Amino acid sequence: MKKVLMAAGLAALMTSSALAETIGASIARFDDNGLTIMRNGMTAHIDTLSGVELQMEDAQDDVARQLDQINNFIASGVDAIIVNAVDTNATEAMSNAAAAAGVPLVYVNRQPINLDTMPDGQAFVASNEIESGTLEAFQICRNLRAAGKSGGATGYLMNGQLSNQAAVQRSKDVHDVIGMDMCNFMTLIDEQTANWSRDEAQDLMTNWMSSGEPFDFVIANNDEMAIGAIQAMKAAGMDMAEIQVGGVDATPDALVAMAAGDLDVTVFQDLAGQGAGSIDTALALSRGESVDKTVFIPFILVTPENAAEFQ
Repeated sequence: MKKVLMAAGLAALMTSSALAETIGASIARFDDNGLTIMRNGMTAHIDTLSGVELQMEDAQDDVARQLDQINNFIASGVDAIIVNAVDTNATEAMSNAAAAAGVPLVYVNRQPINLDTMPDGQAFVASNEIESGTLEAFQICRNLRAAGKSGGATGYLMNGQLSNQAAVQRSKDVHDVIGMDMCNFMTLIDEQTANWSRDEAQDLMTNWMSSGEPFDFVIANNDEMAIGAIQAMKAAGMDMAEIQVGGVDATPDALVAMAAGDLDVTVFQDLAGQGAGSIDTALALSRGESVDKTVFIPFILVTPENAAEFQ
């Protein structure tokens, strides 16, 4: 009798395992604060689902490593793949590999260069980057006008990784806003990449300040770079009340900086929502359900007046 029960139990386990759905996820890098929020959103959502497993890999900002991870996921027989691309210009090979194997693929957070030509069974889950940089830069413009600087204001723009579509679009957004009649009093002294990094941004800001040229604002493609710039300015003894600083993501550290009066503008990107949405989209594709090619989750402007809503 005991042998029969054991055999039945083993069969049930085998059946359960066989029915489990597995998603493989390749993330550009684990040591990124924003992407950590996204990853946590993915794992938290997986915990609410029955019979779904998530295998997550760190691509360590290496395009070749990421493609290897995708091929390994395919070889292991996953039901779907999620990719947060290291280089958004290198996604076509990933799409082709997944399509050739008949494995659904979802890009999350970073827009693939082949978005308009993705094969069937592939989708993109993120937020519309036209909104992010536009909301940020326009609010900086409004703040400068309110501070009586509409006669002329100068500042700096910190770009993210130039291989990343989000960085390119957010910087374009800033230039577009500065080109508007309402904001054309703003002039960029310089713009350079700090690769999304707080440390690199601090070094870059220190270099900019060494010229001694006065400035009124710093616009960064993400919060990490904005915080790095703030750290450099505070180390130099600058009065943060006199400088407008903006970022994107509304990370916990950014909200702390805003509460301290150092950061003036950020834009909430629902990274956890993107992570959860990528899971749902991947499962829908693997089950043969109809899915929109692009699933956008809105950005929301965050200022000191509404920051408490995002803490």
